[in-house]
Amino acid sequence: MRRCPYCKIEIAGDNVKCPLCQSKLMGTGEEPCYPKFEAKKKRSVFYKSQLLAAWVLLIVGLGLDFLVGIQLPGYSDLHWSLLLAMWLLVVEFGIMRQFKPGTGSAGKVTKLVMLTIVMWCITAYFLGFMKITIDLVVPCALAATIVANFVLAFIDKNGNTMSYLLSGMFIGVVPSVICYFVMDKMPLAWVICLMVCVVLFIGAVIFKGRAVAAEFQRRFHL
Repeated sequence: MRRCPYCKIEIAGDNVKCPLCQSKLMGTGEEPCYPKFEAKKKRSVFYKSQLLAAWVLLIVGLGLDFLVGIQLPGYSDLHWSLLLAMWLLVVEFGIMRQFKPGTGSAGKVTKLVMLTIVMWCITAYFLGFMKITIDLVVPCALAATIVANFVLAFIDKNGNTMSYLLSGMFIGVVPSVICYFVMDKMPLAWVICLMVCVVLFIGAVIFKGRAVAAEFQRRFHL
């Protein structure tokens, strides 16, 4: 057992420093009192490594854009490094959500997809492919998210999946209706997204009727 020469206390386990004064302990260590969390240590190393890589990309991008003056072909007035910085933030947000305890899978998926959609729309606006984004990319991403949450509603017992499933359906239906009444037409991808929303809502009512009713009661105080 090790002993702190300053606090005059004995410390069990394999600690090297005193937990009170952080001084170096004297004596011979014993078997550790608590198991080592190797998985957590590996996750920490991975997170720090990717965070360093993100900072390297950000600094290099800003330097090449603002200091060297390298521009994207055909976009001479666009500071592409700012878009890169925003995408790095999205990636970091997604990784942080994976490491954050107590967050259900549905919440992680939904929030990451919604943030990615926003960033994709911003990128599309500056790079000039907004139409295909609105007509194809956004509805496909929403439909995929709703399908994923529908599956998670059956296998994820700990997360608050039903709220994300119903809110995703609502987000998928509203733009489809707006497209129909404002544009007098609905792109095929939005039609598919609308049908997915309706079919999966019926499926949720059939298989998870009590959970759907409880969610409505909880949200709208019925």
